[in-house]
Amino acid sequence: MSFDWPDLAGRIDGQTHRLPVRVYYEDTDFSGIVYHANYLRFAERGRSDFLRLIGVHHADLFEGAAPLAFAVHRMEIDFLRPARIDDRLEVRTRYVRASGARIEAEQAILRLAEGGEPEPIWRARVLAACLDPGGRPRRLPAGVRDALAPFVAAGNG
Repeated sequence: MSFDWPDLAGRIDGQTHRLPVRVYYEDTDFSGIVYHANYLRFAERGRSDFLRLIGVHHADLFEGAAPLAFAVHRMEIDFLRPARIDDRLEVRTRYVRASGARIEAEQAILRLAEGGEPEPIWRARVLAACLDPGGRPRRLPAGVRDALAPFVAAGNG
């Protein structure tokens, strides 16, 4: 059996990662609207899958000789419109800065409608820090900076 699903982690289109998400019953509250905290889960998948597709793996970073992990330091979020059960969504992620111990991403979640334009329903700016197991900031490893370099806007790296 093959698990070669090229779209499982989404795809990178230019400098933007696109991850499809379907809204399931488990994602919603009693009214069928996506529970607010689940947007954070969708966004995390987008950031992680973007990194995975460019060769940056969380497990490898943490299991290395000098273990490191990313932790969200700050998020600015706008909830624009609700998503509902069975909606087809797309999480779009763009890394805009990678320097020192920080990476910064801009993210949007859009509702996809048959034959219509994608509708923005959520957006965020996310600042994450690279930390050692003791919670102290550490510079991004060269491999991470190099992997992100082609995707970070010019002058922001």
